[in-house]
Amino acid sequence: MFHIERQGQRRSTFGVDAAAVAIALAIALAVPGHVGAAQQPAASQKPAVDIMLMSKPSPPKMGPNTIEVMLKDAAGKPITDADVSVMFFMAAMPEMKMPEMKNSAALKHVKDGTYSGTAQVMMAGKWDVTVTAKRAGKEIGSKKFPITAEK
Repeated sequence: MFHIERQGQRRSTFGVDAAAVAIALAIALAVPGHVGAAQQPAASQKPAVDIMLMSKPSPPKMGPNTIEVMLKDAAGKPITDADVSVMFFMAAMPEMKMPEMKNSAALKHVKDGTYSGTAQVMMAGKWDVTVTAKRAGKEIGSKKFPITAEK
């Protein structure tokens, strides 16, 4: 066991201090309204909106691609009345003197919670695609997907 000493006197043991800190932290997090206590959903709680992304072709290629997004609520029922958009983002590559790239597209509802549209992929490589779903201007769900586009 690790001992902490101060000016020649043994003050306390690490095990006791660590246990005291762990107990204090557990109490602090358990107290409702405690400043600094994160209010997070339980790990088993499903998101309010399930978002799936597909591309045609798959994987996407440089140029125009058909993007499809499927939305379902927490009960698994299709969401048919959302405004859905996709944002393609590639980080800047200073070593190649390339600025960041962004491209977005609005998708239209086709049927049964499936939304479709065309998005332009400007170059091959790794992209982050963020799908955002809104109702009445308020975001109801968002999810980021990493993709690798081919030439």
